[in-house]
Amino acid sequence: MTLAEITKMFDDHAHKVPSTGKTMKLSFDEGVVLIDMTGEQAVVSNEDKDADCTIITKIETLEALRKGELNAMMAVMGGKIKIKGDMGLAMQLQSLLAD
Repeated sequence: MTLAEITKMFDDHAHKVPSTGKTMKLSFDEGVVLIDMTGEQAVVSNEDKDADCTIITKIETLEALRKGELNAMMAVMGGKIKIKGDMGLAMQLQSLLAD
């Protein structure tokens, strides 16, 4: 997957995410995806700014999570995913990955 494809995937699923009043950023080597959940509907962009929760990983790791080939907890424990900030908010990522 490319950064553009990931951004579109999150944008397509943004309506599933409740308004939390917070922001989540996924940081990849190729760039970032920011999910702003402060309004009535989540807004997805590639703007690189501070977020309540930042998830640092590789696109390949995100793809393995999405396909169910990798367990999120094992990925965090194994260092494939780093989470900074609101851990509870990071748990909502799975709802954005589900088809």
